[in-house]
Parts: sequence; C-alpha cells; structure tokens
Amino acid sequence: MLKVVHDADASNEVAGGSLLDEIVRDGARQMLAAALQAEVAAYVEAFTDELDEHGRRLVVRNGHHNERQVTTAAGAITVRAPRVNDKRTDQATGERKRFASAILPAWARKSPRVAEVLPLLYLHGLSSGDFGPALTQFLGSAQGLSPATITRLTKDWQDEAVAFNKRPLAGTDYVYVWVDGIHLKVRLEQDKVCLLVMIGVRADGTKELIALDDGQRESTESWADLLRGCKRRGMRAPVLAVGDGALGFWAAVRTVFPETREQRCWFHKIANVLNVLPKSAQPGAKAALAEIWNAEDKDHARAAVKVFVADYGTKWPKAAAKITEDLDVLLAFYDYPAEHWVHLRTTNPIESTFATVRLRQRVTKGPGSRTAGVAMAFKLIESAQARWRAVNAPHLVALVRAGATFKNGILVERDDEPSHESGSDQQAA
Repeated sequence: MLKVVHDADASNEVAGGSLLDEIVRDGARQMLAAALQAEVAAYVEAFTDELDEHGRRLVVRNGHHNERQVTTAAGAITVRAPRVNDKRTDQATGERKRFASAILPAWARKSPRVAEVLPLLYLHGLSSGDFGPALTQFLGSAQGLSPATITRLTKDWQDEAVAFNKRPLAGTDYVYVWVDGIHLKVRLEQDKVCLLVMIGVRADGTKELIALDDGQRESTESWADLLRGCKRRGMRAPVLAVGDGALGFWAAVRTVFPETREQRCWFHKIANVLNVLPKSAQPGAKAALAEIWNAEDKDHARAAVKVFVADYGTKWPKAAAKITEDLDVLLAFYDYPAEHWVHLRTTNPIESTFATVRLRQRVTKGPGSRTAGVAMAFKLIESAQARWRAVNAPHLVALVRAGATFKNGILVERDDEPSHESGSDQQAA
C-alpha cells in the first residue's frame, strides 16, 4: 500500500514531477490494473462450462503481456495487461476466438481523451515539434506525441473531409444557410486556398456545416459545382441564403436553387460603405447605418435609409448607392421571425469560426498544401460545431419552412375558415 510520510523539511518535488502527480499516477495505475484483472476474470468465468474432449477448460488465464506505457489524462502510467488463452473457434469462420479488452484495447498507447486533445492542440496553433516538450510537463511522458503522429493525423483528416463532402443530404432539411469564401495562404504553393463554406440551420434550429470545398476565387462556377453536388446528394433548396454581395454564389444559387431568397451580410456591407467615406465621416455614417439594420421593422428601416441618403448622398453618392442598389436584399431578414433577425443579418457564424483557422495559419504560415488546408478547416469547424448554439426561438424555423408569413417579425395567423358575414356578402353579391 502506498504510504505518505509528512516531512515539513522534505520537498514536495520528486524526480520527474511533484509528489502529488506521482500519487495520482500510482493510484491510476493500481485502479487500471484492478479493472483489467476484473475484466479478464469475468471473461474466463463466463466460459467455465466450455471444455475440450479431455475435460480441460477452453478459456483460461495465461500470464501477462509485456509492460507498456499508456498516456492518460492522469499522466503516463506503466501497465501489464493480463492475457487470456481462448482455444474456442468460430464455427462460421473456423478462426480462433480472441479476448479483446474494452478497457485497454490491443496496442493502445493513449487514452481516448488524450487522443482527442492532440488534434485540437495542433489545430489551435501548437507546432507538431512542440508536442513532446509541452505535454511532457503535464503527462509525465512524451511517448506517442511525436511529430510523425500529428502528420498521420492530418492524412486521416483529409480522408474524413473527402468522406464528409460525399455524404447523403436527403435526410436533413436546411432552412437558412450562411455562405462565404475564406482565403488561406498555402505555404508550399504560389496561390491561395479559397474555401467555399456553407453552414445551415436545420428545421429544429440547430446549426450544422453543410459543405466545405476548395474553390477558385469564389467564382460562380465553383459555387455552382458545390451547390449542384449538394442537390445531387438530396439537399432541398433553403428558404434564405445569407452572404457577402461580392460572392459568385448569388448567380450560382439563382441557377441551382432559384426559389431561395437572398440576404446580404450587413457586416460586409458596412465595411464597403465606410471604405468610400473619409475617416471624419465614418463614425456618423456607422451610427446612421445601425439605424437601418437595427430598426424595429422594415418600414422604419426604409425611413432610416432615406435619412442616410439625405445626409451622405450628396457628398458621397457611392456610399449611398451601395445601400440603395441592394436595399431589397439588405432588408430581406425583416420578413422572418424577429427572434431570427440577429442571426440572419450577417455571416457571423462563419466569420467567428474561421478566426481559429486564421490563428492556426499565423502560427504555421499556412497549410502545406491545398488538401491540407481544406482538412485543417474541416477539423476546426467540426470541433467548433459542438459548441454552436441553436438559433433563438428554434421552434419557429419549421414554420418558416412551412411558408408561414411574418409581418414586422410577428407570425401572421391564417384564417382558413371563411366567416359567416363574408359568406352572406358573397351570396348577396
């Protein structure tokens, strides 16, 4: 049994780490050993009645495997897993049956929690060469944390990204979608990766990545290829698409999903307007634009547009034109539930998610190849997706898909039954 003798003069440090860490690791080792022994004992006990022609048991203990070091959340611990000699054969295949531990699979060197954190640390900026020195301080060992391990992970991510873009979409209905093109510099090539990203809102209000692909400068044809691929896999036309006005997406969506309505991103639009104004006029213009996108309804928004044009149109007609020429698609979100307006005004779900991608790019100076760039972005979005919250009032999303009418953000109740008075008027007519 492990005993701790308190010594006021003794240091709490032992070779390789603190005494507390050693206690935790030793306790974890003992508990794991006991769990493995219990697992094997239960397996052997379950087949005590199965005997060979000589009356000997077919399933018996058979010593221990060689020691191996396993990296766990408690640190690196040494394990000697018990062995089982299972002489039974599978009648269907004729092969020997084998005991497989559910606690410690064969050849496992890392716990699932540690295996999950490695790609996240890499994606969030930790260089593959820094894994050993960094995590040794926490886990007590660098075993299984080599740069080659991370390199193998990137290959797996590329395969996962390809499989993701081939999955069927017929079983999922995306009511709203956000689209954008994200540019990443490729370290080993001259050009940049243009990631075409599409995130959707399902009928239950949850957000989900729909597609992620390598495009050519956000061109119409690249977006059309992406949308046609989604349609072939069963995707239904979304009710509303939100994106930047400079995208080739809009010409593509009008061809592939002509029934989808358009909403321009106010975040991008405000930046475009301010770019054509002198710095002295920008604070006032920004406040005036907020009166438009933050109005209580569409009528008040249109009134605020008139004020903006009157104040800035004479001196800076280009700034006013950027609003008036796209007015209908800038105010489209007002035709949907008021609870959804905050989600539909901008492409923030994409912008905020890709802030992490840009962090990783600054650390590594860009992915090494185009396929690596797509894979890196895919895994980052997959990681972030678990933390995405549903849209406000998620129950209203299904009503939007059903074609419900919203006026000033409020649901308009349908009167399906004609009133008695209207019936009498029709007879009189």
